[in-house]
Amino acid sequence: MSILSWLLSRFSGRAKSLARYRSGMAKAKKGDFAGAVLDYSATIDASGIPNDVLGMALYNRALAYSALHEDDKAAEDLTKVLKMPGLPENISTAASHRRERLRRRET
Repeated sequence: MSILSWLLSRFSGRAKSLARYRSGMAKAKKGDFAGAVLDYSATIDASGIPNDVLGMALYNRALAYSALHEDDKAAEDLTKVLKMPGLPENISTAASHRRERLRRRET
């Protein structure tokens, strides 16, 4: 890979989205769930991100919303994940399990 190609890849929409996604993960790990929601939302709103990154951003934002006791928003994100075609099975399975936990918590 040439230096120019490397530089261009670092500033691509995909690279920026992945960097924002990773920032959200770091914030969530530190317990900054509000900050994580902002980063995940920026990732979700970016254009041209891969479907698997979009699915994981939605899933992780749902987890952050749940940590903030915003279960309606968490459920909405999980429902979006479950409706996404072509996601890896592990993402869909995790979203399904988490959605079921939210349903049980609601009752």
